[in-house]
Amino acid sequence: MALSRCGSAILDALSTLEARVGTVDGSHKIPICRAVNVTSQVSVVSERAALPGLELTILMPCLNEAETLATCIAKAQSFLSRSGIAGEILIADNGSTDGSQNIARAMGARVVDVPVRGYGAALRAGIAAAFGRYIVMGDADDSYDFAQLDAFLERLRAGDDLVMGNRFAGGIEPGAMPLLHRYLGNPVLSWFGRLFFGSRLGDFHCGMRGFSKQAIAQLDLRTTGMEFASEMVVRATIVRLKISEVPTTLSKDGRSRAPHLRTWRDGWRHLRFLLLYSPRWLFFYPGVLLVVVGTALSSVLFFGQVRIAGIGFDIRTMLVACTCLIVGIQGICFATIARSFAESLNLLPPSPRYGRIIEAFTLERFVLVGAVVFMIGGAGLIAALVQWGEANFGSLDAASLLQVVALSTTAITVGAQLVFTGFLAGLISIKHS
Repeated sequence: MALSRCGSAILDALSTLEARVGTVDGSHKIPICRAVNVTSQVSVVSERAALPGLELTILMPCLNEAETLATCIAKAQSFLSRSGIAGEILIADNGSTDGSQNIARAMGARVVDVPVRGYGAALRAGIAAAFGRYIVMGDADDSYDFAQLDAFLERLRAGDDLVMGNRFAGGIEPGAMPLLHRYLGNPVLSWFGRLFFGSRLGDFHCGMRGFSKQAIAQLDLRTTGMEFASEMVVRATIVRLKISEVPTTLSKDGRSRAPHLRTWRDGWRHLRFLLLYSPRWLFFYPGVLLVVVGTALSSVLFFGQVRIAGIGFDIRTMLVACTCLIVGIQGICFATIARSFAESLNLLPPSPRYGRIIEAFTLERFVLVGAVVFMIGGAGLIAALVQWGEANFGSLDAASLLQVVALSTTAITVGAQLVFTGFLAGLISIKHS
C-alpha cells in the first residue's frame, strides 16, 4: 500500500495500521504504529506525518534472513508491547532473495530497501530512514534478544549518546561465537581500540548497540562494510560523545547457512580502519622509535666497531641503523601528511597540539631544514670523493670510507624527504573555496 501526499490518503493508511496507544509527551495519547509498509514511492513527508513523536526505532540489517527474521521481529514487538514505548521496527534490507522483505511486511515491520551492498551501507540507510529519537540496532539472525532492550533505553534516556552491548559481561552461549573470535579477534581488536583512541569499552565490536539518532547523524559515518561497527565507536570516541556499556547476551544464531562475517577478511578490515584513523600509532610512534634507534646506533658506530658481550657491531650494523633512520623520518613525515589530510576531509577533528606544530613548521621551514640536511650530506659525499682522489682512486680503508658515505647518503635522503613533505603538506593545506 502506498501513502500519497494528500491528507485523506494518510488517514486511509493510518486506518490499516496495527496501532496501539502510547504516551509521547506525558500530556495526551496519540496512535502509535508498530510498523508501516513502505515502498520506494512513499513520500518521506507523508510517512513522518503518519509516525509522529516516536521514541524508539528497533533497526535490523537484513540479507537473506528468512529463517530467523520473524523470530527477531516478534521479540522486538513483545518488547514494545511490554514496555509501552512509542516505537517502530525497521528492516534495512540489503537485497534479500529469500523473501525476507515479505516476511517483515507481513509481520507489520517497516522495510527500507538498500541497493548498495554491505553491512555499513544497510545500517546507514536504516539510520537515515528511522523515525525514532533513539535507535537500537542488532543482527537479524536471532543471536541477540530484542525482547530485552530495557538497559539500552534506560541509558539513552539518562543522556548517553551511544550505549554498547558487552557480550563478555552479559554471557556468550556455547557455540555462539567461534573460539578464534572470542579469544583472539574481539579481545585484540578491542585492545587496539582502547590503545589507539582511549576508549574504555570492553567489547568494541558488539553488534547490538543503542544510540541517539541526532548524535550519530552528526558523525558523518562513511564506511559500507563490516568496519562500520568500528567507525561508529571510533568517531563517537574521538568527538567525545557520552558512551556507556551494558551487559548483553549472545546466543547461537538460528541460521542453517554460514554467517556473512568472514573471519580474516573482515578482521583485517576492522584493523585496517583502526590504523587509518590513528596516524599517531600507524606512522608517528613507530617513526620516532626508528629514528631514536637509528640515530643512537649511527652515532656510536661512526667512530668504529663496538663489541658488546663478545658480539661485534661494525659498518654493517651502521647501514641497518641508517635504514632505520630513513624509514623513521619517512614515518614521521607520513604522520604529518596523514593528519592534515584527515582533518581536511573531516575524518579527524582539529587538534590544537598538532595545529601548533604545523604553525611552527611551515612549508618554508620544512624546505629550509631539508635543504640544509641535503647539503650536509652532499658535502660528506664530496669529502669522500676527495679522500678517494688523494689515493689516486685506488684501494682505501673500506670501513672508514663507508661510514662517511653511509651517513652522507642518509642525510641526502632525509633532506629530500623533508623538502617533499613540506610541499605536499602545503598542498594539502590549501583550502577549497
